[in-house]
Formats: sequence, C-alpha cells, structure tokens
Amino acid sequence: MSKNLELKKEKVAEITQKLQNAKCVVLVSYSGITVEEITSLRAKCRDAGVDYVVYKNNLMIRALDSLDIHDFDHLLVGPCAYAFSDNDPVAPAKVLTDYITQSRSNKISIKAGLVEGQFMDVAGVDALAKLPSKDVLVARLMGSLNAPITNLVGVLSATLRSLVYAIEAVRKQKAGESSPAD
Repeated sequence: MSKNLELKKEKVAEITQKLQNAKCVVLVSYSGITVEEITSLRAKCRDAGVDYVVYKNNLMIRALDSLDIHDFDHLLVGPCAYAFSDNDPVAPAKVLTDYITQSRSNKISIKAGLVEGQFMDVAGVDALAKLPSKDVLVARLMGSLNAPITNLVGVLSATLRSLVYAIEAVRKQKAGESSPAD
C-alpha cells in the first residue's frame, strides 16, 4: 500500500472520529477570502470553542459514508470548510452567522449543518444561530425554577409581617396606647 493512500485512510479515520464526537457541524463554502479574514474567523471560532477546518471534499465524503450520512453529498462541491463543536450545538452556527453578518460580504456562506446526527438546511442553521447560548438557557431555567420559591417566600413573609402588625396593634390596645392612625 502506498504511503499516500495510508495517509488518506488515517485522515478519513480522523475526520470520522471528529464527526462522531461533534454535537454540531456546520458546512460553509468560501471563495475570495483573504488571509486576514480567515485568521479573524478562526480566532472567533477558537474563542467560542469551535474548531474551523478545511478538508478535501472526497475525504469528507468517505468519512460521511462510513457513518452512513449522505445528506451532504450534493453540497460538497467547490471550496468547503467545516465548523465543529464538541460541547455546544449552537456555537458553530452562531459564530459563523455573526461573522457573515458583521463582515457583510458574500465570501462565506452557510450550506448546511449536522446537529447530533440530524441534517439541517440553511434555514435550520439560521434558526439554530438565533437560539440563546447554553449558558443563557440554563440561567433562564434556573430563574424559572427559583421564581415559585421566591414568590412563596414573599407571600409567607407578607403574611408573617401582617401577623406581627396585628399582634403589635393588640398589644398597644391592651396597653392603652393609641394607634398612629388615631
């Protein structure tokens, strides 16, 4: 077996492993992008915990075939890049959409996505990008879970406060004091 074929098999195995571990993969096409622009995009991806890589289309097709995923086959034409995230399924879509919006160029465009094994078209990836981040969702959930307890504490303290005011009024009345309302 030739050295080149062996390297390709190793690369396909690496891509396959990366696809299996990823919670989200976003496929983008690019053309005419400068080194500065791609460096900026990679830095934003890195900051968000997203891995932005370029693989040869035929290697990606083989990796996807090994996982029995055929939704991307017709999209893997021309220069393609992939944004992977192992822990946050929203991050790749959010970072790429934000970058495309901020740069206001048509040099990069989203083609599709794969979220936990489910294919998403461009509209699905855009909808995913509009979701709040995982931290925001957790904070909202915790706020929702805390709200009933907070309300219960407020009601109980108001009832207790009313009871204290009533007892104080009775005490003053028995002591012969006049109330402030008199």
